[in-house]
Amino acid sequence: MPQLLIVHHTPSPALQAMLEAVRSGARDPELSGVEVAVKPALAATVPDVLAADGFVLGTPANIGYMSGALKHFFDTVYYPCLEAKAGAPYGLYVHGASDTTGAVRAVTSIVKGMGWSEVVNPVLVTGEAGKDAERDCYELGATVAANLL
Repeated sequence: MPQLLIVHHTPSPALQAMLEAVRSGARDPELSGVEVAVKPALAATVPDVLAADGFVLGTPANIGYMSGALKHFFDTVYYPCLEAKAGAPYGLYVHGASDTTGAVRAVTSIVKGMGWSEVVNPVLVTGEAGKDAERDCYELGATVAANLL
């Protein structure tokens, strides 16, 4: 069974709501053929990445960059997994107080280097994460999961 790995840093209620929506979308009943694993960025490891077939990444935008936790994840898995998951589908969601540009640029640069393939536009939220953001996150999770079937 294909596995989707959701790697996240969730320090706020807005990001928690976004994570829950992504997880719900990935576990949509129509996608029952996909196993979903959820790991905090500081706990996700090389074996987690090697076991996965696709990825969803979630981060706050901190001072114009991804969270230190997600950066640590990439620092840990980049070289050991560099060629192992080329072509793997991925999606990204980012929450920021005012701007998400730098975080998106940083994540996109790293996953491009790893050879992962963006299969859905990132969900970018500034300020309040309302129902529209939750719907978009649900779709993000479902879309990446559907690419594994």
